[in-house]
Amino acid sequence: MSFHTGGMKANSRMHAPQSRFLPLTALSSALVLAACVPQRPAPAPTPVSSPTARPAPTPKPVEPVRPIANWRDMPATPGDWSWSRPVTGSQAVFAGGLFRMHCNRENRTITLTRAASGTTSQAQMLISTTQGNRSLVANPVAGGLAASLDARDPLLDDMAFSRGRFAVQVAGSDPLYLPSWTEVSRVIEDCR
Repeated sequence: MSFHTGGMKANSRMHAPQSRFLPLTALSSALVLAACVPQRPAPAPTPVSSPTARPAPTPKPVEPVRPIANWRDMPATPGDWSWSRPVTGSQAVFAGGLFRMHCNRENRTITLTRAASGTTSQAQMLISTTQGNRSLVANPVAGGLAASLDARDPLLDDMAFSRGRFAVQVAGSDPLYLPSWTEVSRVIEDCR
């Protein structure tokens, strides 16, 4: 015997109507189909034209200066040294500016300047003393070429204690044969 009376009833909540699943199925199918459709590629960015870079000018090679073998026997360059103390430091000037040694006390450097006209590029400055020769790179400055040294550079002592004179050579200018007078030593000592 059955404990049910009457016919069996189906749970109406268990069976959802077919119309509820249709929109969800259609939406899923549309998404799947959309993923299969090839997408249009994004347009390529328009190239920005940049100005054509000009190559940097090739620096003119520094013209080598060869030491004069008998520089100690050459006649001294006419002129005298004078010493002064401008605001920036001590300086010795030979022959009204033909050659200059300037001490910059703040930086503790000494700048050697050889008067020359029309200089627009680096040049070799060769200093010859009785202790030997030393080449420096000189840069163009107003009225000439200049090379800076630390105030404790041994070349400065060589210039001060060279036997009576030292020589300064720069390509394109006459060599200078300069006396190593006390003005040279004074500038060096003022900078140390």
